[in-house]
Amino acid sequence: MKIAFVGKGGSGKTTLSSLFIRHLAASRVPVIAVDADINQHLGAALGLDEAEAAALPAMGAQLPLIKDYLRGSNPRIPSSESMIKTTPPGEGSRLLRVGEDNPVYDACVRTVDLDGTAARLMATGPFTESDLGVACYHSKVGAVELCLNHLVDGREEYVVVDMTAGSDSFASGMFTRFDMTFLVAEPTRKGVAVYRQYKEYARDFGVPLKVVGNKVQGPEDLAFLREETGDDLLVTVGHSDWVRAMEKGRPARFDQLEEVNRQALETLHHTADAAYGRRDWERYTRQMVHFHLKNAESWGNAKTGVDLAAQVDPAFVLSEGAATPQPA
Repeated sequence: MKIAFVGKGGSGKTTLSSLFIRHLAASRVPVIAVDADINQHLGAALGLDEAEAAALPAMGAQLPLIKDYLRGSNPRIPSSESMIKTTPPGEGSRLLRVGEDNPVYDACVRTVDLDGTAARLMATGPFTESDLGVACYHSKVGAVELCLNHLVDGREEYVVVDMTAGSDSFASGMFTRFDMTFLVAEPTRKGVAVYRQYKEYARDFGVPLKVVGNKVQGPEDLAFLREETGDDLLVTVGHSDWVRAMEKGRPARFDQLEEVNRQALETLHHTADAAYGRRDWERYTRQMVHFHLKNAESWGNAKTGVDLAAQVDPAFVLSEGAATPQPA
């Protein structure tokens, strides 16, 4: 299951995504965590110290390896240089699975210990000083999008992505790559403004969306969120001494998280799991192709010097049963 956490900056989406990842790991569910935010804080939220978080390999730096591996023997993609972030898989492409080992994971994944359980963590990499004025952060996030396009995941297998804040999530078609999107909203006008924007953009693509109210301090906050988000409001989270201690670098064991917040995470898990029954791999593949053709026409053809529409395999539908060639 592919799960996104989105919201405005400071809403608490990274904290909540890290708690959900810890919950999945504690439930012995295989999980890959992906930090796709321009501010790379997910590693720290999962307990890494500053040096460990800084040492995480950057997916953006491994883009040539990622492209070459995923291209496989697909005859429609003669070179990795002709691949862009939206290139869809086809016959002969290599696909990624949550529980496997492969060269992409070898280069980009690090295992994070979580009270005796574990999650695998990937990060796009920070926006560095050398990027200023010459690079777009979305080119780094493109490595995540390309991997999601080639990901085959099943029930009780999770990829949890901490997305970039606010409307930046819509800078590519990646917002359509998820089985469930949890939008973290504070009970403020700014908090719900991102919800309205996301709801509007997501509606045309059938993106499943639920709101997680955060920093809710009482009945008035709850009533405000219910009035502004209606049936999309799934659950709310209030103050947590456990989270406050974690943010100070003194986390207790996860099983000591407050019961009300543990129940909130259970609700997220059940909601995400229920989305499995609504999966439509054909629609998923159509949307993937739609954004690829849009990017090809907008900038991809000019950048690569080839007709990227030719990369689309009209007979291929990504699914759990899709075959992938073995590495040479």
